[in-house]
Amino acid sequence: MKKALLITALCILCLALLVSCGKKEKQEDSPYLSGLHHVELVIRDYGTISLELDADTAPISVTNFINLANSGFYDGLTFHRIIEGFMMQGGGFDEKGNPKEASPIKGEFAKNGVTNNIDHDRGVISMARANDFNSGSAQFFIMHEKAPHLDGQYAAFGHVTDGMDIVDKICENTPVQDGNGSVAVKDRPVIETIRVID
Repeated sequence: MKKALLITALCILCLALLVSCGKKEKQEDSPYLSGLHHVELVIRDYGTISLELDADTAPISVTNFINLANSGFYDGLTFHRIIEGFMMQGGGFDEKGNPKEASPIKGEFAKNGVTNNIDHDRGVISMARANDFNSGSAQFFIMHEKAPHLDGQYAAFGHVTDGMDIVDKICENTPVQDGNGSVAVKDRPVIETIRVID
């Protein structure tokens, strides 16, 4: 009887280990990151904004952003659209105003059938897009103030942990050309680099 119980217990243990290994292997096979990641957004003449990115909530957006940052894609790009009390948008144009594009990704937000519980509160970073839900690629925006109407419509994927004073300076002091926040090429804040910390 004891021998039978011991064999049964060993079988259960082996089965649990196999299931556990299978799950781990599945996660390792995924092309997308998981967990929390940290980056530093260095803006010329302003300083560094630190961000925490949530790959458990938005794995596609975070993986894309980190891959682009690691490749140097964002170096020398600018913030071309800034609206005080709303947000600052960048990552799509260089210092001369030439566009720079990356491959589009799936939009991770409720209206596109993806659960995303990050609200567009002050300091949140989110993916910009055109009308097509899956048209986001490299452009992103950082919220200056809360905008609940964006929740479920855009893929938020992290938040500022340090440097909101820089966001305030940029949003409050950058001259704009119109009500849509268009910034003249000469006035656009420049991204020196985005450093991936972990």
